[in-house]
Amino acid sequence: MSPGDVPVAILAGGRATRLGSLVADLPKALIPVGGRPFVDHQLALLQRRGLRRVVFCVGHLGEQIVAHVGDGARFGMRVEYASDGPRLLGTGGALRRAAVLLGPLFWVLYGDAYLDFDYGVALQRLLGRPEPALMTVYRNEGRWDGSNVVYRDGRVVCYDKRQPSPDMAYIDYGASLLRASALGRVPPDEPYDLGDLQHELAEAGLMAGYEVDQRFYEVGSVEGLREAEAFLGTNG
Repeated sequence: MSPGDVPVAILAGGRATRLGSLVADLPKALIPVGGRPFVDHQLALLQRRGLRRVVFCVGHLGEQIVAHVGDGARFGMRVEYASDGPRLLGTGGALRRAAVLLGPLFWVLYGDAYLDFDYGVALQRLLGRPEPALMTVYRNEGRWDGSNVVYRDGRVVCYDKRQPSPDMAYIDYGASLLRASALGRVPPDEPYDLGDLQHELAEAGLMAGYEVDQRFYEVGSVEGLREAEAFLGTNG
């Protein structure tokens, strides 16, 4: 199995509350970065890394993403959409709704994250293991955001973004692999957070891990947007 065989769910339905008036009428995916909407950088990266199919989970202002990205052909991708509907379902609920488009194994990324790593090697890591999920992790030690992962012997043994502990040196990098069976823990058509599912899987010993050595970039905060602009404006 190659990266192109595995679809990518991009969670792009949330409200950009940390950015305030900067994006009052734009979804985070369309924030200008380096002279282009952020999603252009994100899709170009995924295409370069061998991924070919994306399912956007959209909600707030999602029609703007649909209008800009379309079917994805101009990015060399096949793009589909799953909408929360009248009620926001949270990241976990949005994935459950999109399950019919995602199939037995899929990546999950956030719509405000630029994550440049070897997706193929991470995929092979999970394919050789019995766990239903894999989380990419980065040895953060509090540098870019609060560390929230205990990673040991190829597994995420603890993940908690709400109540981190002093022994958490790693952070959730922002890209995960999920088998469809993992979504059976998510209640259908109910608001549910992906972080709660990941916490539960880690507690049950069901979360493999893959350590990434290159930092992430994000546009979900004012500081993150500034750093992403500096990086992608030069390298994007």
